[in-house]
Amino acid sequence: MNEEMKTSIQLGKIIGIPIRLHISFLLILPLFAYAFATTNTPSGEWMQSHTWGLLNTPIGFGGIGDSLIRYVSGTIVTLLLFSCVLLHELGHSYMAKKHGIGIKSITLIIFGGISSMEEIPPDPRIESKVSVAGPSVSLAIGLSFYFVYGLLEFVSLGIVRISVGMLAFYNFLLCGFNLLPAFPMDGGRLLRSWLAKRMSYVDATNKAVSVGKTFALIMGMFGLFYGGFWFILIAFFVYIGASEEKKATEVTVALRGVKVRDIMTADVQIVKPDMLVSELVDLMFKEKHMGYPVVDGNVIGIVTFNDIRQIPSDKRDSIYVANIMTHEVISVQPDDDAITALKLLSKHDIGRLIVMEDGVMVGIVSRADLVRSLELLGQMKL
Repeated sequence: MNEEMKTSIQLGKIIGIPIRLHISFLLILPLFAYAFATTNTPSGEWMQSHTWGLLNTPIGFGGIGDSLIRYVSGTIVTLLLFSCVLLHELGHSYMAKKHGIGIKSITLIIFGGISSMEEIPPDPRIESKVSVAGPSVSLAIGLSFYFVYGLLEFVSLGIVRISVGMLAFYNFLLCGFNLLPAFPMDGGRLLRSWLAKRMSYVDATNKAVSVGKTFALIMGMFGLFYGGFWFILIAFFVYIGASEEKKATEVTVALRGVKVRDIMTADVQIVKPDMLVSELVDLMFKEKHMGYPVVDGNVIGIVTFNDIRQIPSDKRDSIYVANIMTHEVISVQPDDDAITALKLLSKHDIGRLIVMEDGVMVGIVSRADLVRSLELLGQMKL
């Protein structure tokens, strides 16, 4: 189980994409609800003679006298706003899938959402389209709410109109913030796609990452000297996100042209389905491998250390490999790209793949094999 699975809850699927809720969202929900409930909304008379908010839209329920109504309304608008964030991410995901890029999941986190793509868009023009899709959705939502806000003018500053106005304002804000050229935000990805038309993809990524980190440092310093905790926190996430994106790009580029047969282990240790779990434990200590194909004439499964961990030590002398193995065998072919193996390992959250050729197992490729290959490729470039 990867870190994302450990720290998030799956809510369901939309257009075949798992929608997850990160635990950080549970922390931010009451803070957003509190902020919306306590931010002051001026009276109708004040609004008639002053410009306030974005295009005169309200940004909070602070002017409402009843505290219960304010906090309930703040919570509802928070949930609706994160629903808009989800639509923003679905915009990215729809455009990516339209161009043949798989989406592993969408996760709602403390500062919005993340669409986890199976690969980096191979063409800068595709990356531009994918990047701009999310802000376009937010802009469209903002314009729609702003139109309704205008239609509800007769309601004055009632709860409904305040809520609609707030959703217009924050969707405009979401659109604008994401278009800042700070990698890994959408604007940073647009910057990278523009640079990638003029230089190598790695150089374009490095320049976009540098801009993103610079932006994060400036934002962090601003937050530090002006007491803006949120600025510091956002700056931290932008900086870390930029660094992680740089690593992911370097891995993808380094593995281009590398085939599975170049990195697989051909001499594969197999186990039989009638082997006792206790015997398998002894084999793991001896061979130092964490997973083995289970063979009974043909490959019928795979068993790993994680499978063993589910069995109490006092029962391992009476349970067989066949009882704990995973029957679904995910495989690749020797002439598949190493990137394909990496995608499958990531998509299925597994540690190794069986390499099959003409229905016969010819090897195994693991995360460790990929790591060693990346280390060797890195040394060869020095």
